[in-house]
Amino acid sequence: MELVNSSRFVRDAVNRIAAASVAAGGGPFRLSLCGGGTPREIYRALAEEDLDWKNFIITFGDERCVAPDHEQSNYRMIREALLDRVAIPEENVLRLKGEITPAKAADEYEKLLRQRAGDEVFRHDLLLLGMGEDGHTASLFPAAQALEERDRWVVASEVTKLSAWRLTFTYPLINASRRVLFLVRGDSKRRIVEQIIHGGADCYPASGVRPEDGTLVWLLGQ
Repeated sequence: MELVNSSRFVRDAVNRIAAASVAAGGGPFRLSLCGGGTPREIYRALAEEDLDWKNFIITFGDERCVAPDHEQSNYRMIREALLDRVAIPEENVLRLKGEITPAKAADEYEKLLRQRAGDEVFRHDLLLLGMGEDGHTASLFPAAQALEERDRWVVASEVTKLSAWRLTFTYPLINASRRVLFLVRGDSKRRIVEQIIHGGADCYPASGVRPEDGTLVWLLGQ
């Protein structure tokens, strides 16, 4: 586990993503993107990079249960900031379908990932995560049943405090990643990260992110 305090948050994030794509050696680069406000500027800057976009395989760590053109859709934000601006083949963008029933959307996405993975776990080369002020990551919120999932890779999760359903990756899929990069800004979140780094903060869902055979980096910015 590595903690990086960055004064050039966006540029450092872009450099790490670009370096991970190069490390794929010209083969498929499985990149999972996160939603929220923090990564938007990163995606816009990433779109300016000269990368081998045709080899990117894009997944989404979570999604709101809304249509893809809805203003709250993670897919819409990522499409506008990044996907529409680079030459990624359409079939390489694996979208979570927030517009259909949550259980069906989760089942379909897991089936798709398992087909892509064959008999192995779907291993992301790089998985990006954010963190909320309650310590949630992806759509793994405190006290959610999804936190206890040990078999499924993708589930529909009811977020009681938001009176809403979300689609989310689970720990088994997240922790199979070769690299996990947390993108975190804000002093209140910094305190949570420090608690997680130093142990004794298992109450936060983000603390459950522990790649089994990979690296974990927390990139902190103002």
